[in-house]
Amino acid sequence: MAKSLNIPIPLVIVAGARPNFMKVAPLMDVLSRDPDFAPILVHTGQHYDHNMSGQFFQDLGLPEAHYYLEAGSGSHAQQTAEVMKRIEPVLLEQNPAAILVVGDVNSTMAGALVAAKLGIKVIHIEAGLRSFDRTMPEEINRIVTDSVSDLFLVTEESGRVNLLREGIAPERIHFTGNLMIDSLRRNLEQALQSDIRGRLGIGHGRFGLVTMHRPANVDNDRQFAEILEALSVISSHIPLYWPMHPRILARTGKGAIPLSGQIHIVEPLGYFDFLCLQANSAMVLTDSGGIQEETTVLGVPCLTLRDNTERPATIEYGTNRLAGTRKETILEAWNQSLAHPRKGQIPPLWDGKATLRCHAALRKFLLCQSTVELQTQ
Repeated sequence: MAKSLNIPIPLVIVAGARPNFMKVAPLMDVLSRDPDFAPILVHTGQHYDHNMSGQFFQDLGLPEAHYYLEAGSGSHAQQTAEVMKRIEPVLLEQNPAAILVVGDVNSTMAGALVAAKLGIKVIHIEAGLRSFDRTMPEEINRIVTDSVSDLFLVTEESGRVNLLREGIAPERIHFTGNLMIDSLRRNLEQALQSDIRGRLGIGHGRFGLVTMHRPANVDNDRQFAEILEALSVISSHIPLYWPMHPRILARTGKGAIPLSGQIHIVEPLGYFDFLCLQANSAMVLTDSGGIQEETTVLGVPCLTLRDNTERPATIEYGTNRLAGTRKETILEAWNQSLAHPRKGQIPPLWDGKATLRCHAALRKFLLCQSTVELQTQ
C-alpha cells in the first residue's frame, strides 16, 4: 500500500435499505483499515424495522452509523425528499471528497442528487444496470444516479455496455464484480449454522422461498391475485415460506390475504436466517434483483416474478428464469424448471474479491494510487 497521507480523506457512504447493507459491509471493513480514508456511514432510515435494518447491521458486522437520518417511509416523492433534506446538512458538515451510493433505492438517487448539486464527486456502485422499463421506480433511480455520477463501478458486463451506450467515457467505468456476493461468500458458512428451519418447523423436507416487494406486483390487485393463484398451485407441490415485507402487511393486514394453507407467512428475517433458507431452498420465487444474484451463486433455482430484469447475467450464466406476473406464465416457468433444471455458472468476477477491486478503483480515482491491479475488460 502507498504511504499514508497526513489527513485521511473523508468519504460518505450512503445506505438505506437491506440490499445496501450487504453491499457496503465488506467495503466499510476495508476502508476502515485504510489510513488514507475516513469512511462516514450514513443510514438514511429508508428501512428502519429491526429485522429489515438493525438485525442486518448486527449479522454483517457493520459499525453503528455515524448519522441516522430517520427518513422513514412514505410515497416515493416523500421518501426521496426527506432523504435529500436530511442528508444535505451532513454533506455540508463533512465536506467529503466523494459520496458513495449503492444500488437503485430512493436513498441512492437522493444522496447522489444532493452531492452533485454541492459539487461533491459521486461514485455509484452497481452502476449501469438497466431493465429498460421506466414504469419501475428503481429504473428511474438508476438512470438519474448514473446521470450525475463521476465514477462507475459495475457488477456485470451489461452495466459496462449500457454506460458506454449512454456516452460514459470508458476510463470512468470499472468492472469490479459484485459486493453482495462478497458478503454472501464471507458469511455463508456461519449462516448455514442458523436454526431457522427448526424455528419455522420446516424440518428436512423440500420447500420453496417467496419474496415480493415491488409496487407493480403487490399494489396492483389484479396482478397480485394472479401471482397468488400461481403460488397456491406451486404450494401443492412444495410448501412455500414467505418472509413478508412490512409494507405488504401494512397494506393488507395480517391474515387478510387469502392463501393456500401450504403458504406460510413469516416475519422479515435477518441476513443469516434468510441466507440459510435461501441456500437450502428447492426453489426461490422473487421480484428482488439481489436475490436473483444470490441464487445464481448458490446454485438454487430462481423464478423472477417480473417480465424483465436489470441483471441479465443471472439468466445468461445463472439459475434464474423470468416467470412473468401472470398465473399462466409463472406456472409455465415452474414446469420448465422441473423438466429442464439449470445448473448455472458463476458470472465473471463474482469471486468474492469485488471489495479489493472497488478499493483499488477508489484509490485510483481519489488518490491516483492503487493497492491491487484493477481488473477490467
